[in-house]
Amino acid sequence: MKKTVLFFMLLVAIIGTFMLPVQAQAIRHQWYCKHAKEHIQPTLDKGLAFIEEYNAYYIDRQHTDANADQKVIYLTFDAGYENGNVEKTLNILREENVPAAFFILQNLIYKNAELVKRMADEGHLVCNHSAHHKDMSGWKDEDVLVELRELESLYAERIGGEMPKYYRPPEGVFSRENLACVSQNGYKTIFWSFAYPDWNNQKQMTPEKAKGIILDNLHNGEVMLLHPTSDTNVKILAEVIQEARAQGYRFGTLDELTGVDVG
Repeated sequence: MKKTVLFFMLLVAIIGTFMLPVQAQAIRHQWYCKHAKEHIQPTLDKGLAFIEEYNAYYIDRQHTDANADQKVIYLTFDAGYENGNVEKTLNILREENVPAAFFILQNLIYKNAELVKRMADEGHLVCNHSAHHKDMSGWKDEDVLVELRELESLYAERIGGEMPKYYRPPEGVFSRENLACVSQNGYKTIFWSFAYPDWNNQKQMTPEKAKGIILDNLHNGEVMLLHPTSDTNVKILAEVIQEARAQGYRFGTLDELTGVDVG
């Protein structure tokens, strides 16, 4: 009798275990955007279309006409460290009178606070690329917010003022839960509609090849991602800006892209 009772108790426990609600695992996504031809806007992969439900942007949908008289590009940089080229990049932007957004890491403030301050002083947006550049796709919401706020606190302490609420996931890795969390806490996530392999200074393209790729893929409403540590980018940036303007492009800010300041 005791064995029968124990058997049924064990059976109930096993069934109950299977009936417990299971918390869904966050699905890890890697952002990408295929290059398009004829200067048209790239088409977003259907599997990533959900980003736009969460205050996330990768392109300007208000400026789409490839043949418009005036077209817009949003120039953004991911800056984790200074190797001499970030300062050179700022010099070029100042000379060309071009606004940009720099998504920075904690390291850059610790080691080059004056450079970060210069970004802000010269009218660029200094934005949140996280404190430590980790894959946060599987993190709890509270841990994601700690990571972002750690950088913001350091910025307020060392640079002064508040960082704009623009966020770019490290390496473009994210989950739906990440986007929902940051959106609910006032952030706008900024992806990109153009990037190319420029981040490794040991494997740089020739200036001619890199410039060709960038110019061949210009499109109205483009969010361009470059790395300001790139030797090649520093060599070609002024020419890229000048040629883009010659083709009818102007350079806008993320505030315009997201509707904060539509002038």
